[in-house]
Amino acid sequence: MPRLNSYHLPPNLWPDQETSCVLLQGPEARHLLGVLRAKSGEILRLFDGQGRSGLFELVAATGKDKAELVAQSLNIEPRPASGLVLALGWNKSSRRDWVLEKAVELDGLGILFWAAARSQGEPPPAAKDSWREKCVQAAKQCGSAWLPELDVVAGGVEGLLRVAANFDGCYMLDEGAPLGALPDPAALASGKNLVVIGPEGGLERREAERLAQAGFTALSLGPRPLRWETAALYCLGLAHFAARTQEQLRT
Repeated sequence: MPRLNSYHLPPNLWPDQETSCVLLQGPEARHLLGVLRAKSGEILRLFDGQGRSGLFELVAATGKDKAELVAQSLNIEPRPASGLVLALGWNKSSRRDWVLEKAVELDGLGILFWAAARSQGEPPPAAKDSWREKCVQAAKQCGSAWLPELDVVAGGVEGLLRVAANFDGCYMLDEGAPLGALPDPAALASGKNLVVIGPEGGLERREAERLAQAGFTALSLGPRPLRWETAALYCLGLAHFAARTQEQLRT
């Protein structure tokens, strides 16, 4: 069976049962009707980014930006109890969208942006719609039913300490950590874990010391300095690999 095209339906519009009708609107409908020129009777996949997905039949189109669909089958994927949230020091990085995309593909639970001492500029007060849209596009491509949670943490390191109480394990990437203090993939995939990554230039010593005092475990990624986005991908990849390995062992 060929891979079906996927479209995002906001959670508040998700149907309660099969045979229910939904209305796909805006850019998603314009792509379906105008770009793909879908016809009545075609089957496509919808997802809401909160674990719900399903197969829907296109039954009618109103203009170029409204498509009426009927649910054929619905599925709920539980939110993973374990996984990784990255706290990324704010960076004027052209790779920010790239990191958001990889977080979706590698099942990251979330990304928090925070203002570190070496950050280039200040993050916005809240997550941007454009960030969420980048995650939606990545989920459409890879088939994920879940979108990572996105947020901005105010207050620098002290702000991170306030959110740390919500995690089972807290880590930081620190250039001052022993080279042998490498991340344990199994630990990153067990429970809900937070990994703090500084901006380009890394964490300042006072930031690393404050996090260490609060119980964060310092980790090294080896002898070479890694770029911001590379460090993020490294951690996401380790956690994803360990989670998939654990799944295979359980089956």
